[in-house]
Amino acid sequence: MKFSKLAAAAAVLAVLGPASAFAAETVSVQLVGERGGQMAIKLDKTEVPAGEVTFQVANVAANTPHEMVVIKLDKPGETLKVDPAKNRVDEKKLMSMGEVSDLKAGQSGKLTVNLKPGAYQLICNIKGHVAAGMVATFTVKA
Repeated sequence: MKFSKLAAAAAVLAVLGPASAFAAETVSVQLVGERGGQMAIKLDKTEVPAGEVTFQVANVAANTPHEMVVIKLDKPGETLKVDPAKNRVDEKKLMSMGEVSDLKAGQSGKLTVNLKPGAYQLICNIKGHVAAGMVATFTVKA
């Protein structure tokens, strides 16, 4: 029995499903804000399916360094506690999935991680930045 290339491709898709089910998700992240002012983490999407996720991170601030840390939460709606003595979150007490650190103004970087379903927060954990608003909620669906 002879199969055409098209028939072979159709047979593979029938067994494996569409190729997009295996494609990694990409999330564009902008780190925004200057010292002494309002700061934010802006995402082009706040929800992705479980699996490999690449965060393309750009520090669009004019003068202020930033970072992005991916934190797995124990439950949706959990609030990260800022240590008042250090004015930052104690990452040792959390489940960090990885980070893009030390981005000077205008720099960019990327992080690729395999994420399981659940609630996450993306934070800039430079002193004072979480308190200034650099927290974004992120969901990974099954």
